[in-house]
Order: sequence, then C-alpha cells, then structure tokens
Amino acid sequence: MSSQKTPFELMMEQAQEMAKAFNPALSSFDPKGFESLWPTMPKDAMEMWFGKGLGKNGLDAKTRLLLTLAGLTMQGAQADTPLRMTVRHALEAGATEEEIAETIAQMSMFAGIPAMTRAMEMAREVMADGKKDDET
Repeated sequence: MSSQKTPFELMMEQAQEMAKAFNPALSSFDPKGFESLWPTMPKDAMEMWFGKGLGKNGLDAKTRLLLTLAGLTMQGAQADTPLRMTVRHALEAGATEEEIAETIAQMSMFAGIPAMTRAMEMAREVMADGKKDDET
C-alpha cells in the first residue's frame, strides 16, 4: 500500500499553500464563521420574495424552503453552508423542527441514508445553535 497522495489531494494542498501566500489569515478561515455574517431574513421578507408575494395561490415561503432543503439533501448534503442557512431560514419562516426532520428523513428513500444522516446532523447543529441564541 502506497502513501502517495492522489492528484486531488496534491491540488488541494497546492491551493491551500497559494491561499496562505496571498493572505496568511486564510490559514485559519472557517466557512461556518462566514455564514454567521449572513443575516436571517425576516419571515415577512421571505414571504414577499419567495412565498405568496409571487402569486397569491402559490407556495408559501416555508414550503419553498422545505423543498429547497429536500433538494439540498438529495444532492448528498454536500453544500454545508446553503443547507445550514436553509434550515435557519425555514425555522424563521415558521417550519417546526419536526417538519425539517421529516423533510430530510423523506429524502432517505431517494438520496440514501448517508445523505440523510449528514443533512440531519447539520440541521441539528443549526437548531441547537438557535436554541443557544434564544437563551442569551
């Protein structure tokens, strides 16, 4: 068994070294910290832009965000930041933790257990962070 790195590992290592050379602060960059800079939209704003503001008989913002969450789970829950932000916005739009969990669980039949598990872990993180914020 060889300990040689794959071309992808070599490319990623080179990209990290370049980023450090351009800006040493990037060596400690954390994408989770970046997503906290993006505010949660108020429910009324989401409803206006993504919900029934588009058409009075259309889907509400909560339903649209749950559908988005299902799609992100279907993609294997690989887009961490968009998935966490969608959970955060779905909660703000009125979705319950149970509705979020059911949406993700439903995708296990189509995306597989690993994708569902990964999405559920990220959703739980967001929900736990939200509870911490409510306590402070």
